[in-house]
Amino acid sequence: MNSNKILNAQGLACPMPVVKTKKEMDTLESGQVLEIHATDKGSQADMAAWSKASGHELIHQEQDGDVFKFWIKKG
Repeated sequence: MNSNKILNAQGLACPMPVVKTKKEMDTLESGQVLEIHATDKGSQADMAAWSKASGHELIHQEQDGDVFKFWIKKG
């Protein structure tokens, strides 16, 4: 899956993956995609809820071992 930028949020506990995601999303243009790598189990629900509430689109998510990967398209 293609992304314009990758954010490494591994090792961060809630709510830091979402906080860092918001900061990175602010640097992207509408339609660009941010790929996030996180290890916090709560990030699965948090990223989906935050994306919806913020007007962005969670276009894909997957788990690779202990790492949760998300692709969010800026609205």
